[in-house]
Amino acid sequence: MPYGAWPSPIDAETVAADDGLPSWPTALAGQVWWAEPRPREGGRVALCRTRLDAPDHGSETVLPAPWNARSRVHEYSSRCYVLLPGSAGPAVVFSEFSDQRLYRYEPGGAAPLPLTPEPALPSGERYAEPIISPDGGEVWCVRESHIGPAPTDVVRAIVAVPLDGAAATDPDAIREIVTDRHFLACPRVSPTGGHLSWIGWDHPNMPWDATELRAGALTAEGRLEGTHTVAGGPDEAIVQAEWLDADTLCYISDPGGWWNLHRVRLSTGERGPLEPYLRTEECGGPLWQLGSTWCAALADGRIATIHGTATTSLGVLDPASGVMRDVDTGHTAWLPRLTPIGAGAWVVGLAAGPTIPGEVVAVDLDSGQWRSLSRPRDTTGEKVPFAAFLPRPQAEVFTGQNGVSVHANLYPPHHPEVTGPAETPPPYVIFVHGGPTGHSPMLYDLEIAYFTSRGIGVADVEYGGSTGYGRAYRERLRGNWGVVDVADCVTVARSLAETGRADPDRLAIRGGSAGGWTAAAALAFTDTFRCAAIRFPILDLVGWRTGETHDFESQYLESIVGPWPQQHRRYEERSPINHADRVSAPFVLLQGLDDPICPPAQCERFLERVAGREVAHAYLTFEGEQHGFRRAATMVTALHAELSLYAQVFGFDTDAPPVRLQH
Repeated sequence: MPYGAWPSPIDAETVAADDGLPSWPTALAGQVWWAEPRPREGGRVALCRTRLDAPDHGSETVLPAPWNARSRVHEYSSRCYVLLPGSAGPAVVFSEFSDQRLYRYEPGGAAPLPLTPEPALPSGERYAEPIISPDGGEVWCVRESHIGPAPTDVVRAIVAVPLDGAAATDPDAIREIVTDRHFLACPRVSPTGGHLSWIGWDHPNMPWDATELRAGALTAEGRLEGTHTVAGGPDEAIVQAEWLDADTLCYISDPGGWWNLHRVRLSTGERGPLEPYLRTEECGGPLWQLGSTWCAALADGRIATIHGTATTSLGVLDPASGVMRDVDTGHTAWLPRLTPIGAGAWVVGLAAGPTIPGEVVAVDLDSGQWRSLSRPRDTTGEKVPFAAFLPRPQAEVFTGQNGVSVHANLYPPHHPEVTGPAETPPPYVIFVHGGPTGHSPMLYDLEIAYFTSRGIGVADVEYGGSTGYGRAYRERLRGNWGVVDVADCVTVARSLAETGRADPDRLAIRGGSAGGWTAAAALAFTDTFRCAAIRFPILDLVGWRTGETHDFESQYLESIVGPWPQQHRRYEERSPINHADRVSAPFVLLQGLDDPICPPAQCERFLERVAGREVAHAYLTFEGEQHGFRRAATMVTALHAELSLYAQVFGFDTDAPPVRLQH
């Protein structure tokens, strides 16, 4: 059958229902909890739990609708809850999305009790990465305070919130502990309660550029004394730190160009790698979400860690011998959500694979035994939805400009009963991940299968600037955003065409956020792609740098474009909005109307400059959606519009409702 027109059981509604991985697993008193997105419930995030000894591995929803456990610190859904002993098992303190206040909740009890005051500005006080204080009477967390009308009118602190609810009506009951850096992350209390550590950095750095690991002694009243930097600094990015004992911190940093495990002793200042050699692979990643954990310190001194490049594994390191041993669970993508369970050798994490949907798993690091906690199996084996229709991905390295390596994950068209016409290559869509300092692991993804099962190939490009391949690879984008990313996507697309794997006349590009920027720039500055799906994009660098985005990324462009305002001309020359006259290929533009990161104003200005030029396009907006789509109805409409665009441009029939392309 013609490529693109293959019949597929994977419809847009199925993709939307499956969208979003479980996240933030944690354990207490024999229970494991996690956060779970619910697109069919208006995009809310529920809290779920199960018992480790549950024979059927069943789970239950703990936090009832309409409660929505999601923190807006940095706008990227940071760790939003912490468990603590309750009257009948674990209780929880969580951040409620609608007002961003902290609430305490006893499952099965009364309604959640507010712990923080109603903010003066709507959602103006936000909390993330909570931990319980040494005396058990407070929750300590990162607080992000919005103090003015501008998105960058923000201050942050690590604060102590009393668990008795006193601060709900008395803001002065919240005590500031740390205020030494503009950005703060990873608060950790030493095992004896004598020290607090945290990670900090300042503008214009991003957390993958340069951060510091800081520490200080705690008084009996929970106040800090003698704070100092114990590791990190310029050109070194520490992304996580955990206490091994009362005097020793294990931390993930990249002084050698790769994120590896290191150790520092507070009493002597002695520090160095935990292994006898530095690995040429990553044991860490970009700190987009506060609370991300690539390693977990075990009670016996060993360290569980995620490591790899295109694929990742779960290993356990013995610092005494320097030996790393992997635990084979069959998963090929481990996400930074690793945490220990109790005092034994078990850890809980989030893992997936090309044919394994993302799941919360508990692993015994000694025996290798593991079980899924969020996805039950039946007695005959695993149930993988649509297994026969899933693509068979492969990682490939292409040769780009000047001989540089360009990484990509390829998902060729696949169907158990249908093939394309003989001697005819299929259409391909270049997927561009966000970030741009990001990564696209190969895992079970029904959105990709939605296209490949219909006969459309997907190439997910890990362009220069992506993480997972060392600092040198991600710094290929330094000063070159809009150049290197576009060139690498063109390299992969043209290589696929030149080798007969893709039709050169049926190449598309799609991406969201920073990926939307690259897709738009590819239309403006190259003639490689016949059409594009552009989702909640950045289109105007000048506007984005001068106040049209949030504080976290407000100076991101200093590194990947250049210093402002010295490089004002470069900002203008790179922006697709200033080259709308070069865009001739059809496109669909998809935008959430409540997006604080990439606001709709940029799309509207871009469309004003496209108007009247006979360029076929559609602009779809979605009320209530922020950065990224979370509601099932939005996801369905967006997928239908994208497939309809490809059908109209590439000339095949589709089951998607047609999107009307205007001129």
